[in-house]
Amino acid sequence: MSVSDQPLVGIIMGSASDAEVVQKAQDQLDAFGLPYEVIVASAHRNPDKVRSWAAALAGRGVKVVIAAAGKAAALPGVVAGFTTLPVIGVPIKTSDLGGLDSLLSIVQMPSGVPVATVAINGAKNAAILACEIIASGDSAYAAKMRQYKEDMAHA
Repeated sequence: MSVSDQPLVGIIMGSASDAEVVQKAQDQLDAFGLPYEVIVASAHRNPDKVRSWAAALAGRGVKVVIAAAGKAAALPGVVAGFTTLPVIGVPIKTSDLGGLDSLLSIVQMPSGVPVATVAINGAKNAAILACEIIASGDSAYAAKMRQYKEDMAHA
């Protein structure tokens, strides 16, 4: 995990069982050299922890949030309700409905509370999108994104 006094990406997962999927985001952020922090907090079981963490992000210099959740998947929307930062939801594949439940929960946000959403278990894409968002205002990360896209085109 990238350790920094000032993470630019906040990653939250609803359960420790989501860690395997979330690791793909962490690996990609590490590849970009993008500092991040990770916490586990459920919108249902730890709502006060989610609220206090999300509300403090912008004041600590975080620029983007990645929120991973399965089943009812309320976490990305709850986080979006407590911050003005962009939130990227990662629906986690579930044993019950294969992640469709998670996907639909995240994409069906009410007007005024947007959450960008990637594919089921799409944590790597969430990290790439987070870097693209940060790159829009940071030339160093913009250069990393250009190089990443070039490398991908020649792979």
